[in-house]
Amino acid sequence: MNAASWLLACPGCGAMNRLSPERLGESPRCGRCHQALFQGRPLALTTGDFDRHALRSDLPLLVDFWASWCGPCLAMAPQFEAAAAVLEPRLRLAKVDTEAETALAARYGIRSIPTLVLIRSGRELDRHSGALSRDQIVAWAGRALAGA
Repeated sequence: MNAASWLLACPGCGAMNRLSPERLGESPRCGRCHQALFQGRPLALTTGDFDRHALRSDLPLLVDFWASWCGPCLAMAPQFEAAAAVLEPRLRLAKVDTEAETALAARYGIRSIPTLVLIRSGRELDRHSGALSRDQIVAWAGRALAGA
């Protein structure tokens, strides 16, 4: 990762945008579609767009692997959404529905849900299984990034 500029995938059109890390907090917009690069909420990712954010983007990605039938997943969903507003633009938050995206769930060896996986440049930094509050998500992500 070049400290002078990072690549970030647009949450709207998927275009890769080059941006200096110092400008992350300046409400940057996509060069192609002009949509905000940070929206203060998690993205819903599919197999088709996951690698753009997990492998090609220089911004760390915190993924919530979940399912609609999972009570703890549903209980954690608003907490994860609230954590996005706190953690962006230091990292991007995303959700992957394990029922719809079985290949991604298998690729990451998801055996229980909810499971949070923190990824930077395609490498898994840490993971946590079980529901967390907003403050616990923020604290866990901070510790995981600091330890990487």
